[in-house]
Amino acid sequence: MAAKPVYRVVFHQQGEVWELYAREIFQSELWGFIEVEEFVFQDGSKLVVDPSADKLRLTFEGVKRSYLPLNAIIRIDEVEREGPARAVKSEGRVAEFPRGPMPPPRGER
Repeated sequence: MAAKPVYRVVFHQQGEVWELYAREIFQSELWGFIEVEEFVFQDGSKLVVDPSADKLRLTFEGVKRSYLPLNAIIRIDEVEREGPARAVKSEGRVAEFPRGPMPPPRGER
C-alpha cells in the first residue's frame, strides 16, 4: 500500500509566513477556505530546537483540523517527505487575490 502523500502548505498569518506539513488537504464546505488535517512535525527531541518550529508545533498541538482562508495561502506543494515547520517575518508586500461577490445564502437562492 502506498504511503499517504505529504503536502507543504505556505501561508500568511499575522505578518509572518508560515510553512507547515500535512497529510490531508481539501476544499472546505465553508466558502473560501481550505481544510488542513493531520499535521506532520519533525521530532522535537533533537538537541538543537528551532524556536519558530517549536512555536508552530505548540500552536497546532491538539488541533484536529484547521481552516485556512484561500487569500492567505501562498502555495501548496506535494512533497516526498516532511521538513521543518517554519515561521518567518513577511519581508514583502503581497496583494490579496481579487475575489468575486459572496454567493447568497442557501435559503435565498
